[in-house]
Amino acid sequence: MAAVLRFEEAGNLHILVEHSTVDAILESARASLKADYAGYRNHVYRVLNFCRALQELDKDSMEKLAIAGAFHDLGIWTSHTFDYLGPSCALAMVYLKDHGLSAWSEEIENIIELHHKISAAGEKGDLAELFRLADNVDVSLGMRRHEVSRETIIAVRKQFPDHGFHMRLALLALKRLVTHPLNPLPMVKP
Repeated sequence: MAAVLRFEEAGNLHILVEHSTVDAILESARASLKADYAGYRNHVYRVLNFCRALQELDKDSMEKLAIAGAFHDLGIWTSHTFDYLGPSCALAMVYLKDHGLSAWSEEIENIIELHHKISAAGEKGDLAELFRLADNVDVSLGMRRHEVSRETIIAVRKQFPDHGFHMRLALLALKRLVTHPLNPLPMVKP
């Protein structure tokens, strides 16, 4: 079944405000996300909108990014760990298998595994690299724009406020630093 997408206009921008795949995945994880549900959902939508701002996407690419986006940090909450890339990938692989999309497994696993890579995650235009840049725009609060306009960042952040997401990440990073001082950010790859 094709995903249902809904957009809203903000000036000359068309902001993705609903994606049925994202919403179904996140709704199934609501019990794990608890009070962080709105913050994580908004993070996912900000990243997807920044992907769209960086590159025009066909239907399959948008669906792959939606699936990867919904799962990319989810292991933090489902596995209660800041070393969450493996658990996030595992959740995505089960979803793909259950939905007859196993052919996308390698690409979606790469998107999730490489989204915190410091250097490029692939060639310009690759979905893993696109997602890495878009996530970086959001995690940096727009300080790293990667060719996303200030207007887009402001409009997307207005549509999808933080709801404490960045503070949650900072607290989790601090907790990890205290418990694992030699490996405080296990998700970051060179």
